[in-house]
Amino acid sequence: MFSCAFKEALCTLEKTAVARDRQGGHAAPEKALLRDAGLLRLAIPAQHGGDERSWPDIYQHIRALAAVDSALAHVLAFHQLQVATVLIYGSPQQQRAWLRRTTDENGWWGNALNPRDTRLQALPLAHKAAAQGYELNGTKGFCSGTRGSHYLTVSARVEGHSQPVLGLLETAAAGIAVKDDWNPMGQRQTDSGSVQFSQVHLHASAVMRDETASNTAFHTLRNCLAQLVLVNLFVGVAQGARQHARDYALQHAKPWLGSTVERATDDPYLLRRMGEMQAQISAAALMADHAAALLQKAWLRGEHLAPSERAEVAIAVFEAKVMAHRCTLFATQEMFDVVGSRGTHADLGFDRFWRNVRTHTLHDPLDYKLQALGRWAVYGEEPSAVNYN
Repeated sequence: MFSCAFKEALCTLEKTAVARDRQGGHAAPEKALLRDAGLLRLAIPAQHGGDERSWPDIYQHIRALAAVDSALAHVLAFHQLQVATVLIYGSPQQQRAWLRRTTDENGWWGNALNPRDTRLQALPLAHKAAAQGYELNGTKGFCSGTRGSHYLTVSARVEGHSQPVLGLLETAAAGIAVKDDWNPMGQRQTDSGSVQFSQVHLHASAVMRDETASNTAFHTLRNCLAQLVLVNLFVGVAQGARQHARDYALQHAKPWLGSTVERATDDPYLLRRMGEMQAQISAAALMADHAAALLQKAWLRGEHLAPSERAEVAIAVFEAKVMAHRCTLFATQEMFDVVGSRGTHADLGFDRFWRNVRTHTLHDPLDYKLQALGRWAVYGEEPSAVNYN
């Protein structure tokens, strides 16, 4: 399933993951490594020069990368998500132009679609004889992957309308400034800072959806795609934490004074913790795979996708999200009881697993996923298709 180039990239990234997590900032050489491994073409259809991998396959790539480096897995995943955005909302002409260009230039996509940040305003220019489209002014935050990107998907509010405009822009377009202001405790190399827009012209030909268009069930499938990105990041991090805990315990852990075992890895309490991790991670991975399979089926339905079919995908994604959220927080905490006090040495960087997922699990509250699942279980009520659902 994985190319030799991807496997080699994983080995290279793992050697520098701890140091880069401590350093933070923009991982330009590492992004180039992923780019050279051909990973930017995964979601692009074959007719536009891409690999046209299935979503279950793409998520397996994200999960494997997250086990090694969850920040770069996030950047790669959000690139695929923006490609999907063009496929969902873009016209055939826009898909042909932008995705063929992505393939030919091997370019990165950045994300300026954060739905909770409504500071970016779009002024319609259709009434002006010399212009078409919109003028964009304002700021977008949490813009993952924008630093070092070539193209952007963007959403902006039009006064008097609740639905935003969705468009496509070159990151180097006049009036766009990508800010280096991302400084969290985890996910430190996701380039998720803010982007400033000053009198940026979004031409009519680059508008995927205006403020008056209606959404289909297929349009709202993007939310499920985005949520499954998080699910697979969580599962990947948990798998990475478990593997590091196992390897360190086998090589360095010492039996506790009160135990009767010769090897720490024969301690029944350590084995219980590793067994609990194994069970939780395996369950979350299986649920993530199930959700991805349903999503792929829905993806192939395209504009024929029915709301009830979309709801089935959303429920599976919500269930996987709950389990992945819980298992990754458990694994990244319990690994320290496996590795012991020596495992807290800063040079090992084991704390990065917990910091990364704790940063990421705050993306949207788990309580609201559980509430939606509860209403489905009690009333058979389909979840809302609004953002984050």
